[in-house]
Amino acid sequence: MISSDFDIVVIGAGPAGTSAALEAKSHGASVCLLDEQMSAGGQIYRNVENVTPALASVLGSDYLSGCSLVDGLKRSAVDHRSGVVVWSIEHDGTVIFSRENRARQIRGKHIIISTGAVERAVPLPGWTLPGVITAGAAQIMLKSDGMVAEDAVLVGSGPLLYLVATQLLAAGSPPKALIETQTPKNYLAALPHLFSALRNWEQLIKGVGFLAELKRAKVLRFTGATDIEIQGNDVAEAVTFHASGRAHQIATDKVLLHQGVVPNTQISRVLNLEHRYDRDQRCFCPVIDEFGQTSDPRFSIAGDGAVIGGAKVAGLSGKIAAINAVYRIGRIDKTARDQAARPLFRKRRKERAIRRFLDVLYAPPAFLFNPADNTIVCRCEEVRAGEIRQWAALGVSTPNQMKVHSRCGMGPCQSRNCGLIVTELLVKETCSTQEAVGAFRIRAPLKPIALSEMARLMETIYEVRQQ
Repeated sequence: MISSDFDIVVIGAGPAGTSAALEAKSHGASVCLLDEQMSAGGQIYRNVENVTPALASVLGSDYLSGCSLVDGLKRSAVDHRSGVVVWSIEHDGTVIFSRENRARQIRGKHIIISTGAVERAVPLPGWTLPGVITAGAAQIMLKSDGMVAEDAVLVGSGPLLYLVATQLLAAGSPPKALIETQTPKNYLAALPHLFSALRNWEQLIKGVGFLAELKRAKVLRFTGATDIEIQGNDVAEAVTFHASGRAHQIATDKVLLHQGVVPNTQISRVLNLEHRYDRDQRCFCPVIDEFGQTSDPRFSIAGDGAVIGGAKVAGLSGKIAAINAVYRIGRIDKTARDQAARPLFRKRRKERAIRRFLDVLYAPPAFLFNPADNTIVCRCEEVRAGEIRQWAALGVSTPNQMKVHSRCGMGPCQSRNCGLIVTELLVKETCSTQEAVGAFRIRAPLKPIALSEMARLMETIYEVRQQ
């Protein structure tokens, strides 16, 4: 089915996408907002319009701040289409998606991509055992269904680790322990950035508050952890690690992993947009200007899908991208664009002030990118790190070559989990750089779909062209 054109199509209804859609609509543009979830909010504000008072008290005021955004969308004239799976995008602005097992396509004069971030894969020994999930997944279970991970051990680093731990605490199920990987070197390296971070002192105080809550609850914390392994036969049974010069073991059947989040670049990759490698966060990011404009003038990226900044930064970036988009399609002039964006830039700079401090303090540990030979790297095809190294020794030097020889990256996740680790392994084995090695090439469909959906869409397109 081919729908009518829109001025602007926004993909993703998190804080960035919803803010972008509302801002664009306020300038008189016709806007279509596409999202996989049945209600707006993204991962950060997931299910916020349906949350119970009891669960709301567990998730906190930051989460509830999403209510006003979602309510604004419901009251607006934005064409919000929920429960859709976007699986292809073309350079002329055509967006192809499936809804209720039927493929459709729409076209936008300008496309704003706001698909957010994904949690970084944490390929530790035993990470594929039942009972091991990411901290973000545990939070999704809590927001969506009120399910609480009891007696969980949280492993990794980053602010989300503390947030999830305090939410579990508020839900009456304090975690057994936090096993953290940041070291004194991380604290020393982050110290020069503390003064800048003080511009966003509210967030710093919030983080200190999380740590104080965990301390009052006497939750065990270990820092500088190395040699982390998840033990178990058929399910997770314990976590072993070294910290403070000693070996430790904590029995648990629930392990929550987290090593920060990275931009979700699937759509920007399928469009062959320009990317850069971020050496602090060790990930690839789309190249954008201050408005979120990409290397292709028809496409912008807003929110964590371009630069990790959190919900407030994402919302501001969404508005900025929308203002630029309505300028691009001729609804406002350059002077009006710059004037409207100026106060948003100022607010965004303040919110971003803490980012460099956090990125350095919670930088992913080096051992994460050099897993043991027997550790599974590609979960979909069960390819281990040792196999990657063997192919590299035979001359395989890029992820796409590795895909051909090992099937790594060919599963339904389309390298979302293994992509960054494969690049890092090849860099080490070939003595190259991340820029030279590159990333997996992404092709449509971006998500698994039925062949019948694609066939029916092609038939419809052919019939329209014959008319």
